[in-house]
Amino acid sequence: MTASTEASEKIIIDQKEKERFMREAIRQARKAEALDEVPIGCVIVCDGKIIARGYNRRNTDKNTLSHAELNAIRKAAKKLGDWRLEGCTMYVTLEPCQMCAGALVQSRIDEVVIGCMNPKAGCAGSIINLLQMAAFNHQVKITEGILHDECSSMLTEFFRRLRRSQKHTADPGQTSVPEQADARNQSPAQDQSPAQDQSGAPLS
Repeated sequence: MTASTEASEKIIIDQKEKERFMREAIRQARKAEALDEVPIGCVIVCDGKIIARGYNRRNTDKNTLSHAELNAIRKAAKKLGDWRLEGCTMYVTLEPCQMCAGALVQSRIDEVVIGCMNPKAGCAGSIINLLQMAAFNHQVKITEGILHDECSSMLTEFFRRLRRSQKHTADPGQTSVPEQADARNQSPAQDQSPAQDQSGAPLS
């Protein structure tokens, strides 16, 4: 076996592993969806094993801090017995917001693998890249686009169903809410469309 063949096989294996863990993050997002929450989920992996899972519960918990990433970070820290998540990787279905990106830097996590980006509010490169600020004492490796279509369509379909539901129940004289809204910074009752693609075109 040549060196190039070995390298190609390693890339394929690495891609399959990333997809496997992202599917677990999608499963967590479905739990949020079952609660009528915006479907965002994540898992944290250490030494090839999932040590923590999290999904969006902000409206359910009535807690601003109850984002998928923060819920998983708390569980991982408890599992490891240390606030430092060095050697760990987070797989998350949607690009982290400013709050979660800051927490990830503070946790000293090694890498964040992102399903789809969020140009309206993402802070891992879309609006600002808080994960790789040179002025901070820790930078996080970013991999994006793993199972992008699955992660993106899950959000798009959620908000499409929400629009249909609101259309059926809306007061005829009520002014409709804007078509574009950030998936993280609105409640399901307010949201319309979760994100856009990299070019800025609406996903829905």
